[in-house]
Amino acid sequence: MKNKNIILSILFGFLFLLVLIFVVLGKTTNFDQGVYDIIISLRSSFFDIYFTGITKFGNTIMVVLIVSMFILATRNKYGIFLAISAIDCLLLNTIVKLAVQRQRPQGLRLIAQGGYSFPSGHAMMSICVYGYLLYLAITKIKNKILKYSVSVFLFLVILSIGVSRIYVGVHYASDVIAGYLLALCYLFLFIEITKKIHFERG
Repeated sequence: MKNKNIILSILFGFLFLLVLIFVVLGKTTNFDQGVYDIIISLRSSFFDIYFTGITKFGNTIMVVLIVSMFILATRNKYGIFLAISAIDCLLLNTIVKLAVQRQRPQGLRLIAQGGYSFPSGHAMMSICVYGYLLYLAITKIKNKILKYSVSVFLFLVILSIGVSRIYVGVHYASDVIAGYLLALCYLFLFIEITKKIHFERG
């Protein structure tokens, strides 16, 4: 389908706006509490270590390190695009957080985290960085076994980062869902734009 990326971008943008409206109107309380209760019930020493570790993959320092390594390893336009995607994600998240100013959950936290809650910056970064890498894996890797292995790994990283933000007690489920949706809206539009950009290696 022609311009399917644009259509998907619009769709995810619309879904994000719905979640935003529900949050502003205070209609997600029961949903957020229900998801929180389920995830917190899984707390154990193993999951404490896993989720406090995986959540760091959405931290700014870790993202800068991964993007830098990718740029040095590939030395092509996709490294630049990945960096742009990460920077845009950070700016977009900051703008929306300042506009909504939702306070973070007050329950037991496993990590320290400041700032506002909506939408989850880690969820957004997981899509804009690891999601873009997932797109590259699907479209650029020729070996099917390697393609599927890398794709599944990146998908699990994205999912785990989102769940981790609820598990460690710094986000509501609606924050994470909104972060995913807003980042997907951006990413599909970004992919469509970058497909039209061509320049030489190095």
